[in-house]
Amino acid sequence: MALKRRRARGHALPTRSRDAVGVALDRDIAAHYALGSERERLLGPGGRLEYVRTQELLARFLPPPPAVVLDVGGGPGEHALALAAAGYDVHLLDPIELHVEQARERSRAERAPLAGAQVGDSRRLPYPDTCADAVLLLGPLYHLTERADRLAALAEARRVLCRGGLLAAAAISRFASTFDGLARGFLAEPEFERIVERSVRDGAHRNPDPRARPEWFTTAYFHRPDELRGDLVDAGFDVEAALAVEGPGSFRPELDAWLEDPARRAALLRAIRRVEAEPSLLGASAHLLALARSP
Repeated sequence: MALKRRRARGHALPTRSRDAVGVALDRDIAAHYALGSERERLLGPGGRLEYVRTQELLARFLPPPPAVVLDVGGGPGEHALALAAAGYDVHLLDPIELHVEQARERSRAERAPLAGAQVGDSRRLPYPDTCADAVLLLGPLYHLTERADRLAALAEARRVLCRGGLLAAAAISRFASTFDGLARGFLAEPEFERIVERSVRDGAHRNPDPRARPEWFTTAYFHRPDELRGDLVDAGFDVEAALAVEGPGSFRPELDAWLEDPARRAALLRAIRRVEAEPSLLGASAHLLALARSP
């Protein structure tokens, strides 16, 4: 039975004793997000399409509100606050203290606040078993560079989900740095090309000088589409879909203007939906979103 039937919306989730365990976070990842740019990224140039499409896909697959949603790796809360406004009971967890502080601050100003926000690790969730109707992993899988850690995060998501609960897991495409490097001119620089060569070869994205070049992103793992699906299957999930988020709209910053115009916005989103599940095009999308159920 889903948690939404067992307790009132907005009630605090009980936490487990391992809540006190510290978050083991890569130093470069921590430094990248300490810059504070994540707060504006999804609604700023180049990020709006990712936000709009992610929200669209979540609306399509999530159970109706009021359902309990754990936004694991939820950052400053952009997606979490939108879901709370739609009537969901949203609990945010993120390894970056600044993000959690920002999410709490923003939540206090909303008519529909978050049910909770705390610092934590996706591999050691502080929530009890079968407590959630849905778990969002919209960032952890590409910042856990070892497969064992990614599978640990997926195992935790499965543990806290009720039977039939939804997992929405995002990944960055193995080929994102190739397309982004061409679109933004980074590939003209030999150092960036070396980054791309490695990421295409083994999925590991390593920025050798993240302080000097934060626009080259930070330590991450980039998935092949079939690999993302395989990780979820190996973690015991029943995969319903693996979809392109931005699809053919990836790496085209001028499309932000299309989102302002109703007719062009509709045409853009129709074009992306039309090919969102096409296997031959999935790797060309900046982000992928896998939707799966806990058996």
